[in-house]
Amino acid sequence: MATTLEDTTVLVTGANRGIGKALAEEALARGAKRVYAGTRQPLNHPDPRVTPLLLDVTDPAQIQAAVGEVEALDILINNAGIMLPDAPFDPAVLERHLAVNLYGSNAVTQAFLPALVSSRGAVVNLLSCVALAPLPMFTSYSASKAAAFSLTKSLRAAHAGQGVRFHAVLAGPVDTDMTRELPIPKASPEAVARAVFDAVEKGDEDIFPDPATTSLTEAWAAGADKILERQFAQLAART
Repeated sequence: MATTLEDTTVLVTGANRGIGKALAEEALARGAKRVYAGTRQPLNHPDPRVTPLLLDVTDPAQIQAAVGEVEALDILINNAGIMLPDAPFDPAVLERHLAVNLYGSNAVTQAFLPALVSSRGAVVNLLSCVALAPLPMFTSYSASKAAAFSLTKSLRAAHAGQGVRFHAVLAGPVDTDMTRELPIPKASPEAVARAVFDAVEKGDEDIFPDPATTSLTEAWAAGADKILERQFAQLAART
């Protein structure tokens, strides 16, 4: 099922920079009537269609306050995340990643699900290709994104009957503050944002939005992981 951005209401977490900022701007360019920009610090934006929200995804009180401010919602974009280098299997660093990349995005999703069920809307989770294969020097980040991808697929199956679509963005390296120190080719946030919305508008479930990952699209769609996901979703639908 496709989703057009025209006249929609969109919420982007982590909207002050990087991919989140690019996604907010692209939503406006595609005709969104309202973009809620969730950030941890106050944000000023010249476009009157943008409503800033103080939204730390690890803060339950701020999440509930945001729910009270958002009158309706068509698309939730869980973009806020952290990527910290760590010694392998450092439990404190792992917990920090899980708090934002898994628990935080899930808390925001659960809080806005009633609105998304009402609109038969969509959730877009900004993950990473390391959800498929871990990046050894970022052990905790990789584990948190893999867990978030598994959760995305579970929510996709659980809420399909309510018309809510869940998209997973499995991006490669993107030129943001998060990857500034990595000496590798990177896609621009703006190009990734365009590719993400192109795929959402086509109804793609799993999105490979950049040159480093786009070659995986066909192989992923026919691979064992996707076959099992579909089989398990059918099983869940019958129970």
